[in-house]
Amino acid sequence: MEEIKHDRNTKAPITRIVKNAGAERISKEAEQKIVEAVEQYTNKLALVVIDLAKHADRKTIQVEDVELSLKHF
Repeated sequence: MEEIKHDRNTKAPITRIVKNAGAERISKEAEQKIVEAVEQYTNKLALVVIDLAKHADRKTIQVEDVELSLKHF
């Protein structure tokens, strides 16, 4: 499986999620580590989803591919 490259504009939404979860403040270092962890998780999930779609001989990812992938995480 190859690694999927992500856009670096993911920091703001992830920081917003952390703050909405109750964090009052977050250091830049912690923010970066959370972003890296989310990107790694998303990369692994995306690769599994893509494999499931390919296994079903489809180019289009379906919701059932995502749901099945989430059962493995």
